[in-house]
Amino acid sequence: MSELLTFFQSHQQAMTDYLTKLVSYETPTLDKPAVEALGGFMESEFKQMGAAVTRYPQEKVGDFLLAKWNADAPGKPIMFLIHIDTVWPIGTLAERPTRIDADGKLFGPGAIDMKGGITVTMWAIKGLIERGELPNRPIWVLMTSDEEVGSIYSEPVIKEAAAQAGLVLVMEPATKEEALKTWRKGVGTYHLDIHGRPSHAGNAPEQGLNSVIEFAQQALKLHALNDYKNGTSVSVTVVKGGTVFNVIPEFTSAQVDVRTMTARAWGDIQQVMENLTPFIPGIKLEVSLHHARGPMEHNDLMKATYAQCKQIGESYGLTIREDGSGGGSDGNFTAHMGIPTLDGLGPQGDGLHALHEHVVLASLPRRATLLAALLKDWKF
Repeated sequence: MSELLTFFQSHQQAMTDYLTKLVSYETPTLDKPAVEALGGFMESEFKQMGAAVTRYPQEKVGDFLLAKWNADAPGKPIMFLIHIDTVWPIGTLAERPTRIDADGKLFGPGAIDMKGGITVTMWAIKGLIERGELPNRPIWVLMTSDEEVGSIYSEPVIKEAAAQAGLVLVMEPATKEEALKTWRKGVGTYHLDIHGRPSHAGNAPEQGLNSVIEFAQQALKLHALNDYKNGTSVSVTVVKGGTVFNVIPEFTSAQVDVRTMTARAWGDIQQVMENLTPFIPGIKLEVSLHHARGPMEHNDLMKATYAQCKQIGESYGLTIREDGSGGGSDGNFTAHMGIPTLDGLGPQGDGLHALHEHVVLASLPRRATLLAALLKDWKF
């Protein structure tokens, strides 16, 4: 066992207390005052730890913060990505107070997604400062507040900051087996609007342009794009069309969930979606892409990035594993840009967005050790 791991294990109770405090702040994404309460605490923590803090004011969600240590040091920054918002409404904590069971699991709304990740981020840096081992390299923490609604406001901020970084550490939870996530599917929602022409279904059906019939043919075309074996799914998930039973439907709208494992498949699907043409003459189609995150691909760059992480972690007595996820994170943005990215660096646990959400407390020292080791030993 490494001396650094022993150090963090001796601070497991302090990390547990810190996590409990973070969970005590209820932070549903669109409740700006509630999110700002935790944002204010985080800003104070950053400054007490010696960081320079830049605020990105927001109108509809909590302000974003960028904390920087060693801003003038040479080299590219290592940047942590954290988000303080959760999916849980105000009042959830009263219904399900924080508790620790006999197996050492801390249950609470937002505990694993991602206040556990925030805890180990802060303690990795705190621990190195306390030990006098904070390396002379730029270290950034970008804190956002809208990840649970698709990072619709923070995406440009994330991309701007990541473009300057040499390594991005995404503090989403580890898997149930405490593995990192070295791939994530690209995730996008396409909106398809179909404009036809209404007509009386009894007196003059032939004069109408039936948007529902057009949709049915488009849906079959889109369904044929599925390639489950290679990780591509194209799923029509929401459909709305027609008004009353005796009118040829003028308008139909649909939402299409697209997920791919590779950037190539992502681009191929995008090209098809953007070039859809109507089957029925006179019908008009409108296609738009919403909440898109390109894939975090398990490519050569990811393999090399993970290999260095594994080597560093094992040198400190840690077992490092890798896995992936069909869902997206902010790491999709940075990896798709070609920035070295590691995801799932938060603690072990389970129950994201579920009633049994929890953190395995024994994993807090292990994850803090890994993060501290990456800050100390990472080589670009």
